[in-house]
Amino acid sequence: MSKTISFPPDFKWGVATSSYQIEGAAFEDGRKMSIWDTFCRTPGKVYQGENGDVACDHYHRYESDIQLMKELGVDMYRFSIAWPRILPDGTGTVNEVGLDFYERLVDSLLANGIQPWATLYHWDLPQALQDAGGWPARATVDAFVNYADVVSKRLGDRVKHWMTHNEPWCASFLSYQIGEHAPGHQKLDEAVAASHHLLLSHGRTVPVLRANSRDSKVGIVLNLAWNDPATDSEADKEAAWRMFGYQNRWFMDPVYKGQYPEDMIELYGGFPALQNGDEQEIAAPLDFLGINYYTRAVVANAPGNPPLYTTQVYPEGEYTEMHWEVHPESLYDLLKWTQERYPNVGDIYITENGAAFDDKLTEDGQVKDENRVNYLKGHFASMRQAMEEGVPLKGYFLWSMMDNFEWAYGYSKRFGIIYVDFDTQERFLKDSAKWYAMVTRANSFEF
Repeated sequence: MSKTISFPPDFKWGVATSSYQIEGAAFEDGRKMSIWDTFCRTPGKVYQGENGDVACDHYHRYESDIQLMKELGVDMYRFSIAWPRILPDGTGTVNEVGLDFYERLVDSLLANGIQPWATLYHWDLPQALQDAGGWPARATVDAFVNYADVVSKRLGDRVKHWMTHNEPWCASFLSYQIGEHAPGHQKLDEAVAASHHLLLSHGRTVPVLRANSRDSKVGIVLNLAWNDPATDSEADKEAAWRMFGYQNRWFMDPVYKGQYPEDMIELYGGFPALQNGDEQEIAAPLDFLGINYYTRAVVANAPGNPPLYTTQVYPEGEYTEMHWEVHPESLYDLLKWTQERYPNVGDIYITENGAAFDDKLTEDGQVKDENRVNYLKGHFASMRQAMEEGVPLKGYFLWSMMDNFEWAYGYSKRFGIIYVDFDTQERFLKDSAKWYAMVTRANSFEF
């Protein structure tokens, strides 16, 4: 027996994308190389050597893509700005043509009644800055603050929702320790320094955004994870807590508590990048927290697996094409944990949530993705439950508006609710897009 789940009248619905994943036009109008352009050209790093040179060609098709957003009935669109388009060398001369593109995008969104939500950094660091040391170098902090100043001075009168960074865990540990993302390094000390400089650049940018974009809301986007111990043993419980430290506490504690977790500093063997006053700057008051959530991890103790001494266990259940478990109950757990551990967090938005499945386009232009609809229904139900228990969740951005370049997986994983034929650049609304359009208009769904 189904029931209707309704959201408050002021709850906002949106879709999300990022610059390198959809824009294309990689070498047009003054844009220079990013670390992802370099990484994609490094043999063996990206599926079939694919790249974002064209991607979804959104740079040229943004107006028709905004019309698709109108069809979806969304209130807001979360996009990211490509640093190499604005400051092709990372610092120095501003590329006004690059700023012009985002000005046109923002104006078109506003003309169509859609709120622009801008992310300043979604991983496309100018290659020139990586050559000078990248995020492990403290000088990159100053470069980012300058970049944020340039962008917010141009767009700050119209963009009223700003996110400094997207998923700094990915931009540090996944990129500099695990090596799965650009620049592909595998050094823990680099990752720890990078994570700190990302957070420091965030903290220093908050007052710049407030000065340049009056009456705007400022936040950060973190990919928080839920971790369950594989068994009830103390060893597995402690392993899960270390994983919370690695993915959540290392970023949330300095932002909302003003200090890094001591147990993680000890685990990392010290923290030379930290200087006096840094933690105070990182803890600049925010208007909202963006949470990206996709799945949970089931964690076991693994004494022979440094630096965390953990391993992931995969229980029976449904999994997406990313081999991520479908477990919407953990979104409820995560939202409650966030509220209880960080009571000063303020408004929360789900800034990414979605799933990749093996979508097939039929001859008549249909994509039957009931598995994605069911994924969304479960997560929406968990969101509503958390809200009923006092979690200040104000809005939701679905990842992703359309199929795109999925980083190291190239074009092999489809997260979109709009199917993209990458040969012709045709767009097709999947069944999940049609269902989401009903949710955004009714502010409710049957579950």
